[in-house]
Amino acid sequence: MNEGRDTDWYYKINKDGREYVGYSVYKVYTLEISSTYDSGEYQCSGSWKGSHYTKNSNTVFITVLAYKPRATLTAGTTIIPVGGSVTLTCSVQSSDGWKYEWFRRTQRTSEVQIRDQQNRDIRVSEGGIYSCRGTRGNPVYYTYDSYDVTIETYRPRATLTAGTTIIPVGGSVTLTCSVQSSDGWKYEWFRQNQRTYEGQIRGQQNRDIRVSEGGIYRCRGTRGNPVYYTYDSYDATIEITFSNKVVVKQQPNWPQIFRGETITLTCEVQEGGETTEWWYEWRGPSTPTQWTHNNDVTFNVSESSSGDYMCKSRRRDDSYSSTEWSEAFTLSASTDQPQAQVTSDMRDIPVGGSVTLTCSVNSSSLSSGWKYYWYRDENSSEPLTTRDAVFHSDGQISVSQEGLYRCRGGRGNPVYYTEDSQSVRIDRRAAPESSSFLTPLIVGLVCGVLLILLLLLLCRFKQSKDSFFVRTRSTNQSSAMNHMIKDEAQHSQDNSTVQGDACVYESIKDHDDTQNDDSVLYAQVSHDRSKTKKDNDDSLLYAQVYYTKAKPKRHKGKPAPAAADETVYSEVKSQTALD
Repeated sequence: MNEGRDTDWYYKINKDGREYVGYSVYKVYTLEISSTYDSGEYQCSGSWKGSHYTKNSNTVFITVLAYKPRATLTAGTTIIPVGGSVTLTCSVQSSDGWKYEWFRRTQRTSEVQIRDQQNRDIRVSEGGIYSCRGTRGNPVYYTYDSYDVTIETYRPRATLTAGTTIIPVGGSVTLTCSVQSSDGWKYEWFRQNQRTYEGQIRGQQNRDIRVSEGGIYRCRGTRGNPVYYTYDSYDATIEITFSNKVVVKQQPNWPQIFRGETITLTCEVQEGGETTEWWYEWRGPSTPTQWTHNNDVTFNVSESSSGDYMCKSRRRDDSYSSTEWSEAFTLSASTDQPQAQVTSDMRDIPVGGSVTLTCSVNSSSLSSGWKYYWYRDENSSEPLTTRDAVFHSDGQISVSQEGLYRCRGGRGNPVYYTEDSQSVRIDRRAAPESSSFLTPLIVGLVCGVLLILLLLLLCRFKQSKDSFFVRTRSTNQSSAMNHMIKDEAQHSQDNSTVQGDACVYESIKDHDDTQNDDSVLYAQVSHDRSKTKKDNDDSLLYAQVYYTKAKPKRHKGKPAPAAADETVYSEVKSQTALD
């Protein structure tokens, strides 16, 4: 802690931003590496005893490889000058704390360890085939042996070069063997792979050859009789490219990833058979290149996770054949924790109704895969259930209870939660007091108006039915009426006090009479006034209708028929009779 004494503090270890080892009085923690899941970002924290004062250390990122690393041996030169020596260096990439073991053999002797040599650099003055490996820890952990390096004295070494070490799909590569600054050489070629021992390639003695198979190639020069051989060239590893395409896929397949979420990247070989047939190599911003039998990697997203990820694969039974690297998959991790948002179609619950609330995250089409959790009231930690609201799709619910509502989003396994949304108050709308009175009043008024209209129609119909006027034969005819009052009717009208019959005559001209003839309809209406009201007798109206036919047209040679009058009597009771 660089402050106080060691016993003044409690100590804990964090991994990837979360507590890994809880507080204790021990400041040293031994981590036993058991899998690649131990990779991560580590940090220690101290808490001052008896107070709330804490301190955090720097972070250390530990990468756990799926398989042992291989030591690397390099030489300043491979030719020992007369009376001189060369320097050999052994190293383990991107790691510290190693000691080294050195080995030497020749073509006639077996490999032996060089004693008293554990340094990274050694100087040798003997020719031979050298190798090394790294060791560290207790119990001791060993790396793979380095590849061989041959150190020579007076004899030359053949040099093997390749135009490219990757054979394209359906193609081949050119290998060239040469001996420096000399002529007259023929060449012998050798190849081995994972399944076969090294064998000579028959029928090939040229300086240049073309190969279409993956494997480890070497060559040597020969000349003279008896034959003189150079040292073998250093190995050249040639890989053949399969036509299978590989792609990197993300699960869950969310377009936007936030720091703290857990995702899995999968390397898929298209049309490649079973996944157990392949080994996989990954390349990413913080993961070293390595071959593994797992086709996926799972990790907790941090700021350092953003970048491009690629993979390729090879068959388990052929280490020198592989696919091409996949297209780069770009992972962009958002550093800020998202916050949920609540919207509502209204803030007041209508009488007998409900309010629809909608929860969303970032209002972005890039943010998907969320489930939504709803809460009512500030202090509630239990999410709402179907007993409290009606749940719809796309984060919508319908509520009919007033209160403060908030929500948050969650996704993934383990679940990653957003920040809670701001609370929204939903109130219940009060029912108007006069609503129970206005409704029947309006219904009564409408029914009253309809009843009046119905009565008017009935009266109109009765008036039309009780009319005692004589109509013409066609209702659509327009009749010209000429009212004639007879002298005796006028006399009866002038002497209304005298009891007796009153007669009214009406002359109606037929509309069909287009010839202006004398077809006339006379109506005589007689009212017997001889009885008084107090007699309570039937008062009658007599209607005597005279119809005078017009004189017909006279045709030549035929006599004209005589006109005849037709009389029609109709008895009509007056209103007093009905009373």
